[in-house]
Amino acid sequence: MKIVASTERAFLSALKRVTSRGRVQGAAVEKTVKSILQAVERGGDKAVLRYTKQFDRVSMKDTGLRVTSEEIKQAYFHIRKDEGDALRFAAQRITSFHERQRIKTWMYQDNQATLGQVVTPVDAVGVYVPGGKAVYPSSVLMCAIPAKVAGVSRVVMCTPPQKGPINPYLLVAADIAGVTEIYRVGGVQAIGAMAYGTKTIQRVDKIVGPGNIYVATAKRLLYGTVGIDMVAGPSELLVVADGDAKPAHVAADLLCEAEHDEDAQVYLVTTSAQLAKDVVRLIDSQLKGLQREKIAAKSIARHSVAFVVATMDEAINVANQIAPEHLTLSVDEPFDYLEKVRHAGALFLGRYTPPSVADYVAGPGRSE
Repeated sequence: MKIVASTERAFLSALKRVTSRGRVQGAAVEKTVKSILQAVERGGDKAVLRYTKQFDRVSMKDTGLRVTSEEIKQAYFHIRKDEGDALRFAAQRITSFHERQRIKTWMYQDNQATLGQVVTPVDAVGVYVPGGKAVYPSSVLMCAIPAKVAGVSRVVMCTPPQKGPINPYLLVAADIAGVTEIYRVGGVQAIGAMAYGTKTIQRVDKIVGPGNIYVATAKRLLYGTVGIDMVAGPSELLVVADGDAKPAHVAADLLCEAEHDEDAQVYLVTTSAQLAKDVVRLIDSQLKGLQREKIAAKSIARHSVAFVVATMDEAINVANQIAPEHLTLSVDEPFDYLEKVRHAGALFLGRYTPPSVADYVAGPGRSE
């Protein structure tokens, strides 16, 4: 992690590189995605099966695309009871949060008319759950539960097939969340199948959930054919820290985000040059022995900067320019700065509010 101070000439150029991070367009990626989507629209299940065999090296002849109820029942025997309890606990908190967020029908009368807004759920939502380098049952809960809270009757989940059964944690999480259909299909072909519909996978009204650049591009290209949550980029975390922040905690929080994948982006903005040095040193030491050390190390090497500024107001200004997915305020009296934060996806206030908690059990989901 490189340290850049606001007194250095390199500060503005480093900040510009960060704020320009999402502007690279992958023409080759878009061409590939369009080709797959067109094939799925024309060929339906046959195209889905062909691309699944090509990209995932898995044939569906013996299993079929749809996961059976018996497979879901068997998944419970492959996880521990305390793990199932943890998933149910997380589901309860996610449900509680989104019940408070739900928009309800309202009406009012004036002397001319009765006016209002009738709020109804869509009929079907598709949840995409990546299979890649890690498995995230939390993504299942955070994408499917808001749909159920909203009253969506049909919740479909697509996840890439494995060379064995689908990960049992994903199946149990889907069952707890109220998913009604599960299909072993991933990538662009899954997004296309949910958007256009095939003989096996009926079309949905909206698609939510994370994915790689191919999945994100597919969702972007299909917007209008189907609703989407957003076109998500790589995971991001920016920590604003004062001189009293605990460097070991800051380093751990940054690594928790960096280990998502090699493209994850992590930033520190601090008023203390010493804290920046300590955090960089501790990142190097904490990296050793991490289960995902190589992934986190690549993320840190490619996509991380520590900015040293003079004041907290300047730190908040830098954070607003970067507009991170996740923003932590590891400062005294973080609520004093809350209204100054204008651009951030999720806020974590205080020294003992690690973003990793929100990844699992805090309550807010990821599907808005």
